[in-house]
Amino acid sequence: MWLAFRNGTVYDLRSGNAAVDDPHGGHAWGPERSVRARIVAWLLLDGPPALSGRVSSLKLQGIQITDVLDLAGGTVSPYVELQQCRFEKEVLLPEARFTTVRWVDCSVPRLEAARVHTEGDLHLPRCRFHHGIRLTDAQIGTDLLLNQAVVFRDRRGKSLMADGLSVGQDLQAEMVQTHGEVSLRGATIGVSLSLRGSRLSNTQGRRALNAPQLSVERTLYLTPAGLNPWQTRGTTPALGTRVQSFQCVGGVRLDDGRFGDAVDLDSARFVLENDQEVSLRRVQTPELRFLGERPERGSVVLSGAKVVNLVDQAVSWPGPGHLRMSGFAYESLIPLGPFPLLRRLEWLSAATPEYNPEPYERLASVLRNSGEDADAREVLLAKQRRRRETLPAAAKVWGYLQDWTVAYGYRPGRAAVWMAVLWAVGAFAFRRAAHPPMKPGEGPQWDSTLFALDLLLPVIDLGQASSWQLRGGWQWAAAVMVMLGWTLATTVAAGATRLLRRN
Repeated sequence: MWLAFRNGTVYDLRSGNAAVDDPHGGHAWGPERSVRARIVAWLLLDGPPALSGRVSSLKLQGIQITDVLDLAGGTVSPYVELQQCRFEKEVLLPEARFTTVRWVDCSVPRLEAARVHTEGDLHLPRCRFHHGIRLTDAQIGTDLLLNQAVVFRDRRGKSLMADGLSVGQDLQAEMVQTHGEVSLRGATIGVSLSLRGSRLSNTQGRRALNAPQLSVERTLYLTPAGLNPWQTRGTTPALGTRVQSFQCVGGVRLDDGRFGDAVDLDSARFVLENDQEVSLRRVQTPELRFLGERPERGSVVLSGAKVVNLVDQAVSWPGPGHLRMSGFAYESLIPLGPFPLLRRLEWLSAATPEYNPEPYERLASVLRNSGEDADAREVLLAKQRRRRETLPAAAKVWGYLQDWTVAYGYRPGRAAVWMAVLWAVGAFAFRRAAHPPMKPGEGPQWDSTLFALDLLLPVIDLGQASSWQLRGGWQWAAAVMVMLGWTLATTVAAGATRLLRRN
């Protein structure tokens, strides 16, 4: 091993039997395959110089490292690569500095690496950590790779503690299995964070993914991953490829997150208890792709979130009482698949178990800006109908009357029909009314049709209403015609104004 270190070559003690060489299997490895952790630390911290023309590096395969490997606070210059190795006890790397570290398919009781610093990558693919990983405030120069790792919980219920983590480029954690909370509070990712195909589970705690104030320069992927061995990492699986969707058993918290391109929840599956949430409070991102499976229990919370494009589908949203989005701002809707206006109104109703006008006004504004003025009026009409249910009895009756007659003014064509009906009724009725002139010998000839129209049309004076005097009940009928005329004419004018503004 000493010579391999100086030569930069691999020191391999594998037997060639796959079952025996499996670091996660039940076969014991004897002293012939064991190296003391103190020797490994000696090589890494103060090893011999490289042979002439070579670069020293520690490359081990099929080795069992006994005792605790303690490199805390040390500076490790050589490149480190371990494949199919076993650690007998935990690995301590707090505040250590490395160039690049690559462990592949290793068995590690626990990795304690708070404030560790790497100039290059930290790769831990297919490793198994039996008591969790701690990367609190770690600084990874380029990529952090955890693909296909299996991470069990520590005594505090955490699988991965990486609060304050900083990664220069990508954090790839695809096809990962965790059995405790993944904590990324305040983490900063320089490019993208990928959890494609991962299975996060925390059945003994409130959250499986706890990442408030997470900052990702590009995209957060909670999407499927291809299972075929030739599937390229980090790409969309090709047609016909077997895929594994992202699944999270436990709550998700992404509050106050900032995502430069998108949050992608395509085909994501969330298994929640009644008191758990998929929380996206105050998230800011140009695009939210809410395309996962509908959670059977728990809640989806979008309160205060701000997105530009909301890409969604009707079957992804939870039912009434399980969706909250007060203050949720979006500028455009991009539905995938059928999402008629009736379903969109049901979506709003599900988000507002108690009446709240803001979500209705937001949706109406988005529809109006996209040229769907008729749909925007339907949304505002639905808002008035929801509001009516919160009013006292007398106001409810008046609301029903407004709805039945003029649809709260959002269907001006109905008001025009009512005006025509009233005009016809008035013209027929006023034929029987006594109509002495206001000034005998003056004024136009009596015409009940023009008289009824003069009463109905506000502002316009046809000379009939001011020339003839009605008495008794006919005076009351004329007063009612005038009031109804003002109401209906105002509704028609408002509808015409909206039409002209849109054109």
